[in-house]
Amino acid sequence: MLNSFAAVAARPQSCRWLAAAAGFALGLATALPAKAQDTIKVGILHSLSGTMAISETTLKDVMLMLIDEQNKKGGLLGKKLEPVVVDPASNWPLFAEKARELISKDKVAVVFGCWTSVSRKSVLPVFKELDSILFYPVQYEGEESERNVFYTGAAPNQQAIPAVDYLMKEEKVKRWVLEGTDYVYPRTTNKILEAYLKSKGVKDEDISINYTPFGHADWQTRVAEIKKFGSAGKKTAVVSTINGDANVPFYKELGNQGVKAKDIPVVAFSVGEEELAGIDTKPLIGHLAAWNYFESIKSKANEDFIKKWHAFTNNPKRTTNDPMEAHVIGFAMWAKAVEKVKSTDPDKVIDALPGIEVPNLTGGLSKMLPNHHITKPVFIGEVRGDGQFNVVWKTPGLVPGEAWSRYLPDSKDLEADWVTLKCGNYNKVTKKCGSSS
Repeated sequence: MLNSFAAVAARPQSCRWLAAAAGFALGLATALPAKAQDTIKVGILHSLSGTMAISETTLKDVMLMLIDEQNKKGGLLGKKLEPVVVDPASNWPLFAEKARELISKDKVAVVFGCWTSVSRKSVLPVFKELDSILFYPVQYEGEESERNVFYTGAAPNQQAIPAVDYLMKEEKVKRWVLEGTDYVYPRTTNKILEAYLKSKGVKDEDISINYTPFGHADWQTRVAEIKKFGSAGKKTAVVSTINGDANVPFYKELGNQGVKAKDIPVVAFSVGEEELAGIDTKPLIGHLAAWNYFESIKSKANEDFIKKWHAFTNNPKRTTNDPMEAHVIGFAMWAKAVEKVKSTDPDKVIDALPGIEVPNLTGGLSKMLPNHHITKPVFIGEVRGDGQFNVVWKTPGLVPGEAWSRYLPDSKDLEADWVTLKCGNYNKVTKKCGSSS
């Protein structure tokens, strides 16, 4: 579906029949093809309904804001940008159908979208087949580097690993609950974290791994089990890869059962300001999240962005979050690459993107790397009573995203490089390139 903003810029259809009827048909007909090319279409592929709408709707909105801002600057290549919004409705196969529709029917030049890794995996064959570009803005499990995808969210070494390091060093955690939603991102991330923890000497009996379905609502039994696991006399923490609206009842149940941060801290990888806006955060004060951006971070760029966001949404209470910043970075990189090659041709833009740097919202420049991941700072934040986060730790500088984990036997020898090696999983031992996923 086209949202109302997109509909304003929709291509004109109503006057085409006039060309055949009018005496000046030739002149009008020759003008129409040029008219059809007056906009550059930008696809927005985010769930506006279903279990992931709690997180993805805001990403649709920020894309509309970024496109609106770019159009006020004159657009790109002398043309206005036209957003084309579709709703894949938290339905993973539907993501692929909607992606194909955006590329083949709507002729978009680029797509910004997906949240869950299962939705991204669903659309990958479409982007490869049709040779289009996807900007993916959410933290994910790594173990992937595709020529047609640019990963502006965090890889595990930019979120999961630093979070565990923080808990080990600062909170002296010895026992670990890896709690996730049952799909590829939590399972792969936890596989990496389990290997990392064991490399640090953590024993099997001090690691508990559990998965629940999307939309899981009854957390009473599971939270009780977490409390029991944490009562063994060793400092225990929960590393949460719970995704979507299941976070709301999970955090409510933590509060109901009195699970306090000083006893069993929870560090979340998929809970930000948007998710906390729907719950009473007072019982959750001190629990943690690991991101590359928090709304509370003080910088001129962030202050300006928040003001623009409030003005665009006409709502001073609308929060910002990490995946929104990833779209800000990705959109700026795409626009810069288009201007560099003076074309929206996917092959030209893909080749131009590595090496491009744009400002992030927390200070400094983020750079697109040859592996199609970016450089990002890492922050650990504590939940405040107002639903915001106090930053309690950050990396000294920006961390380059790694496509392949050095802690997994099947990945440690792999390298992604689309500039020199032209390969997403080059084996440094065999000196051969395998498939790109």
